[in-house]
Amino acid sequence: MKSDKIYIFDTTLRDGEQVPGCKLNTKEKLELALELEHLGVDIIEAGFPVSSPGDFHSVEEISKVVRHASVCALSRAVKADIEIAAQAIKKAKHPRIHTGIGTSDLHIKSKFNSNREEIIERAVQAVKWAKNLVEDVEFYAEDAGRTENAYLARVIEAVISAGATVVNIPDTTGYCLPHQYGEKIAYLANHVSNIDKAVISCHCHNDLGLATANSIAGIIAGARQIECTINGLGERAGNTALEEVVMIIRQHADLGFTTGIKTQLLNPMSRQVADTMRMQVQPNKAIVGSNAFSHSSGIHQDGFLKDAQTYEIINPGEVGADGSKIVLTARSGRSALAHRFRIIGYDFNRNEIDTLYTEFLRLADTKKEVGEEDLHDLAKVNVNA
Repeated sequence: MKSDKIYIFDTTLRDGEQVPGCKLNTKEKLELALELEHLGVDIIEAGFPVSSPGDFHSVEEISKVVRHASVCALSRAVKADIEIAAQAIKKAKHPRIHTGIGTSDLHIKSKFNSNREEIIERAVQAVKWAKNLVEDVEFYAEDAGRTENAYLARVIEAVISAGATVVNIPDTTGYCLPHQYGEKIAYLANHVSNIDKAVISCHCHNDLGLATANSIAGIIAGARQIECTINGLGERAGNTALEEVVMIIRQHADLGFTTGIKTQLLNPMSRQVADTMRMQVQPNKAIVGSNAFSHSSGIHQDGFLKDAQTYEIINPGEVGADGSKIVLTARSGRSALAHRFRIIGYDFNRNEIDTLYTEFLRLADTKKEVGEEDLHDLAKVNVNA
């Protein structure tokens, strides 16, 4: 069966950089852009050029060095924004302008003090301005998650007619449930007459912890691009995590999708982004967290030691992780204790492990984790006994 390619649009350098404390300089952006291209992302959103001279310079420099991925610049539906974005990416081998406007009634009334018809006119005009400058134009309908579907379909049809090659359907506030977001994408696929002329893109935020689920629902419903960030960085609670959607697509081959991501680079990329952006990854983060392949419960450890697949659906090496870890705590069992002793050179029989286990539990109750030094001390007591 032929698999559908899902395009990975990475916005770590734009949306991810909007996290307080994660501001990047040009050198840092360049280094990360080259690593993202090596990782295999299809589109790199390099920044928002009109926002500052420094960001313009960063986007311009990235455009000079990235050869395979598209380099995308964000803009508002404002002519000057679009012109500056085009100028910043004019040396890109594959340039893209990403322009758009809010489409929910809340944005139309509260943010723009406008009406639905005027917003469509502004959207169409923005796409036309961008299309005069680059071939590849992506349009975002900000707050599409809370936009009434019939009106959203009108907007999307109009911007595709104006030349948009990608239509971004952001769940800007992370409001949608997965079935609602999937139904929204399906509605557009079925009610926009020219939808075959553009790629539908998912841009989901994580305010309710549903960004990844919504993005997967989106591609099942017909979207073919996912906008995401390394480690799920982004505004407020963050964006869809690149490593999560990529591995879901890989693990669930029955969905019929594929990406161009080199998965063995996911953990090294995660660490580099965390270090460069000074935003460490939570230990229990899926795929790239330090505990993603750690086992501390006795039941889990026993099953894992008999067959890793009992508690790991991903081989750590597949995502560039250092390997599985058996962590010794007061919840660990005898098999885990024996395993860790063997690793450091002790081969105790079952009776000896039973004796050592009693001493181990006394020690484990006093600390969060029993380490290698502790094990050597326990072994010495047993040997001397």
